[in-house]
Amino acid sequence: MAKDLLLEIGTEEIPARFMPNVLAQVERIAADKLAELRISHGEIRAVGTPRRLALIIRELAEEQADKKSENKGPSIKIAFDETGVPTKAAQGFARGQGIDVSKLVVKDGYVYALVHEAGQSVQQLLPDFLIDVIHSINFPKNMRWGNLEIRFVRPIRWLLALFGSDVIPFTIAQVASSNFTYGHRFLSKGQVLVGSVNDYFEKLAENHVMVDQEVRRQVIREQIEKLALSQGGIANIDQDLLEEVIYLVEYPTALCGKFEDKYLMLPPEAVITPMREHQRYFPVFSPEGKLLPVFITVRNGGSDYIDIVRHGNERVLKARLADAQFFFEEDQKILLEERLEKLKTIVFQDGLGSLFDKTVRLEALSQVIAEWAGLPTELAPTLKRGAKLAKADLVTGMVYEFAELQGIMGREYALLGGEPKAVAEAIFEHYLPRFSGDVLPVSPAGRIISVADKIDNIVATFSRGLIPTGSQDPYALRRQALGIVHILIEAQYHVSLEKVVKQALDLLGIVDEQRCSKTLNEIQEFFRLRIKNVLAEEHVRYDVIDATLAVGFDDIYDAWLRAKAISADYGSVGMQKTVQALTRVGNLAKNADGGVIDSKLFSSEAETRLYEAYMSAQSNLSSLLANQDYPAALAVIASLAAPIDEFFSAVMVMVEDMSVRQNRLAMLKSIAEMTSPIADFSKIVTA
Repeated sequence: MAKDLLLEIGTEEIPARFMPNVLAQVERIAADKLAELRISHGEIRAVGTPRRLALIIRELAEEQADKKSENKGPSIKIAFDETGVPTKAAQGFARGQGIDVSKLVVKDGYVYALVHEAGQSVQQLLPDFLIDVIHSINFPKNMRWGNLEIRFVRPIRWLLALFGSDVIPFTIAQVASSNFTYGHRFLSKGQVLVGSVNDYFEKLAENHVMVDQEVRRQVIREQIEKLALSQGGIANIDQDLLEEVIYLVEYPTALCGKFEDKYLMLPPEAVITPMREHQRYFPVFSPEGKLLPVFITVRNGGSDYIDIVRHGNERVLKARLADAQFFFEEDQKILLEERLEKLKTIVFQDGLGSLFDKTVRLEALSQVIAEWAGLPTELAPTLKRGAKLAKADLVTGMVYEFAELQGIMGREYALLGGEPKAVAEAIFEHYLPRFSGDVLPVSPAGRIISVADKIDNIVATFSRGLIPTGSQDPYALRRQALGIVHILIEAQYHVSLEKVVKQALDLLGIVDEQRCSKTLNEIQEFFRLRIKNVLAEEHVRYDVIDATLAVGFDDIYDAWLRAKAISADYGSVGMQKTVQALTRVGNLAKNADGGVIDSKLFSSEAETRLYEAYMSAQSNLSSLLANQDYPAALAVIASLAAPIDEFFSAVMVMVEDMSVRQNRLAMLKSIAEMTSPIADFSKIVTA
């Protein structure tokens, strides 16, 4: 008969940002370890609050499944002597398998041990299982407390462990398991007795704990939306903020506060940022999209003394907004251009100059990237001005206090200072995208300066040997490289990655040839992986990605076009036949010594037809490839599949006559070279 299992680890408050990943880990760890132990089970679910991690396993079997295995031993010649008596080798093998030597089975020239291991009582296995689960949880940061050796995210205060209604006995960190838990830190008093898994949720609810995070999510969302509606507005429920708030509270109660209308004179972001980033408040907007002097926050408790809590939150926000207003007014007394001199006092990176030096590089790099991308020369003044002022807001009081406003305040101060709108937008957009899923820059100047800024950051950091690892990327270079890839694709810019990197190295003053070459190679590999990620996210097959990138990705947008064209036609019969034909061509073309094709040496109509098809395709492909019309180019290449198949059916390439052989190989090599600008078709897997 199956029973439900419950494990609750009671702790001090766990950082909210750790929780989603940790809960997913707990479910995965439990499932893997139960599979290893051969214990059948039903649903596995992990739930949690700031003070607890809980694992619930439904319908856990009471008996471990039996294990039957057929283990291979030594060969018959080694296992038995000439008279058929088991040798020491056979006896040792049988002893190691826990069976009598007479039980060995002979099969396929070897001896086998048929081992049957009876399943144990799950009740006996559970203490070690739960200890193993707890020790296997991986946190971004751990701590030790007291004189204990255990490392965990926070001190463990209690352990609740039940199998059905029975306590699973074990001890960790000098804390023994029991059938007790604890409710809300302030709204519940003393221990809470739990009789079963079903009892667990009910008892905690009675003691002011909503242990299921999905219940808290729904309750918080409904409360926020209801409060916003009562104020005649709509709450802006940022999903990341909601996810964080869920793991900051055990018993959520939303409340509405207000602030003075005068703060609405500030740029909306200057009000929203202190609310959301510093205070974990949700802003409220009118149906027309105008920010209202209202905020919503969530307390960890009930509605008692809610007015006092509201007043305290209003006071804190008022102080924040008063600071923002002061900085906003003071910042306007100095134009952005007048702040450039102060950038000379801020180091960009060790040994690579100041932020002022970086703006000088941005001006130069933006101009050449725009030229290579084919943008009109009329854009040059906007690019120059935008790049020059791009970092000026970093030395304003507002951005110093609220770093999240960089670029946003640069745009505001540029407009207030009389700069053209295009320049102001470029200042803001050059930081885009700021995070995964963020919007991309849309103005030409914003796009170019964004690419230049990110390339400069990447090249500077790589040149110092600070390359991101699997677990460390302190400068967020992966995000910046992905941003470049997305921008170039979205804007349809054809720009050479190698040329841009070399130009950035030159502007950084890095002239050592070996260092430059090493940095370039490392950055190219770095971008190759980012392009693979982008294509994979767009559901392009791995083999198509490998085939495309194998022939080059220096022009990122061009590589994307080629991969998408092949991917769109991948499942067709024509593409499959084309790939098979070109793979055969490529395999033999490796044997060619070069040379020109001499039609006089053709001895078969199949050779002539393939040559004519090749010449026709060659004349059509040149213009199609020049215009990056890869769907049409693939159609032309597909027309070669039938002549190639006919050719291989009619003639033998590797004949003894060397002149005929080399002539046929030369034609195959020419076909391979003609198709190589699109992809290495031999890497594509056919059905």
